[in-house]
Amino acid sequence: MQFTRSRRRPHAESVVPMINVVFLLLIFFMMTARIAPAPPFDLTLPEADSDEAVADLETLYVSAAGMIALGGQTGEDAWAAIEAAESVEQVTIRADAELPARDLASILSRLAKAGVTRFSLVVRQE
Repeated sequence: MQFTRSRRRPHAESVVPMINVVFLLLIFFMMTARIAPAPPFDLTLPEADSDEAVADLETLYVSAAGMIALGGQTGEDAWAAIEAAESVEQVTIRADAELPARDLASILSRLAKAGVTRFSLVVRQE
């Protein structure tokens, strides 16, 4: 008498561990990502040789045409917000490289009149 051996089915690999790893990676990247709002307009930062980092306090964006933006407000609304703020002593300026120096100087003098005592100009390294 001949008995036929039944073939064993190979066990299918479970995808649950792979899904768990993917979700863990997703959570990791979400927790470590820095979510920051996009600049209000495109800027080309000026170049510099310094590699000194700047703290991100209040960021004032200045376009090549001299338009400013601060905290979601642009133009005169941004100036009104700067003048109304009592605790803003330092401002980080992200100005376009094409902005004329005289326009930047007038912006700096207006900031000084508003009570800003220190500023940092953000540049890109060569």
